Amino acid sequence: MAKPKVEYACTQCGTVSPKWVGQCPGCGQWSTMVEEAAAAAPKYTGRTMHDFPASKPVKLSEVSERASDRTNSGIAEFDRVMGGGVVPASATLIGGDPGIGKSTLLLQVAKGLAAAGRPILYASGEESEAQIKMRAARMGVDGGSIYLMAETSLEQIMAAAGDLSPSALIIDSIQTVFTGDMPGAPGSVGQVRECAGRLVFFGKKAGISVFLVGHVTKEGAIAGPRVLEHLVDTVLYFEGEKGHPYRILKAVKNRFGSTNEIGVFEMRTTGLSEVADPSGMFLSERNGDTSGTTVFPAIEGTRPLLVEVQALASQSYLAMPRRTVLGADTNRVILLCAILEKKAGLSLYNQDVFVNVAGGIRIDEPAADLALLCAVAASFRDQVIPAGTAIFGEVGLGGEVRAVPQAESRLNEVTKMGFTRVILPASNAERLGTKFPLQLAPVHDIREAIAQAFKK
Repeated sequence: MAKPKVEYACTQCGTVSPKWVGQCPGCGQWSTMVEEAAAAAPKYTGRTMHDFPASKPVKLSEVSERASDRTNSGIAEFDRVMGGGVVPASATLIGGDPGIGKSTLLLQVAKGLAAAGRPILYASGEESEAQIKMRAARMGVDGGSIYLMAETSLEQIMAAAGDLSPSALIIDSIQTVFTGDMPGAPGSVGQVRECAGRLVFFGKKAGISVFLVGHVTKEGAIAGPRVLEHLVDTVLYFEGEKGHPYRILKAVKNRFGSTNEIGVFEMRTTGLSEVADPSGMFLSERNGDTSGTTVFPAIEGTRPLLVEVQALASQSYLAMPRRTVLGADTNRVILLCAILEKKAGLSLYNQDVFVNVAGGIRIDEPAADLALLCAVAASFRDQVIPAGTAIFGEVGLGGEVRAVPQAESRLNEVTKMGFTRVILPASNAERLGTKFPLQLAPVHDIREAIAQAFKK
């Protein structure tokens, strides 16, 4: 009996090699090559594939702009992250931890899309129709135009979608789908790559919006080959902390909109509820009488958002004091600690420094520098920054405070949330076009900022 032919595929980029190698020749990562049965030539013989006419060259001026014909899902937070709604014939990949609410979100999206009149096909390889029906009943989804299908065969799913001609096809999840044209178990690199590629091609040819649910690894990345993210138009991550009711939806790739927008939801027994005031949510449990905390007005896409920045500096008994950061860039915090030592005279060389952004949100913009720096200084001195104070500004290596973009949007949000005082870069304060009912404290360097932070 002939031994089955095998090949090796990279779990990160999908590169295929006829023999095992320690380092992937495609992406350069080590120990990412896994063995799988060699793929036979794809058989695109199903009627859902060959009925489509071959593509022909078309003048750019004659191409219809279908991306502008977006469909609202009925969930404003989801549409915001998508760039204004669901684009026809687009492919979207949604990843997240198990139990975070991916299936719940897509069932609510299906309800909103079905309101436009065309049917929605929900194919699940993890739940039966009865299980999905129970969740839909709990969420109040009547499902008049939503069709369910408990199936893992790619050919069966595509045949059903060809007969039904839905406006959207939801696959939950792509790791459970397999095709008989390829060897290997569902979830293997080859199966995931081939099934996703065919579904994306099918959706674009048939004018169907395809949603793929993806499992994530323990590192938080979507499982399977990295090429999976390159195939689709939009990659969304659904995040949240265990035991915490709030969820954040963010885009890391979006061909039809910004990747800076976020959507905030609250998980309830009846499903996901939109959070209309995320600033109030993130500050709801803030205790303004604690040293080492302050408020930073962040900008996520077009939305200003107030978040609490917390820091703790304590005596270290280690040869190398720790720098632990959650929700911000660790290297940036280390750099700010060095600036505090050199330019402000704070001796942090024997201090463990811990920094956290409350609420599970991550801030990456340089505008957070001054808030992080002031929080560390406040904890080191064990002094309290007054509760009504917000801080923003970029800090340079010389200790100077630099201007940041969208200062007026940040000040508008601070005013709306009832804050009374803002520490900001002096160059931003000079360029403000409107007056705000706030006490502004313009600063030029970190010494001024730290002095202003502790003023009553």
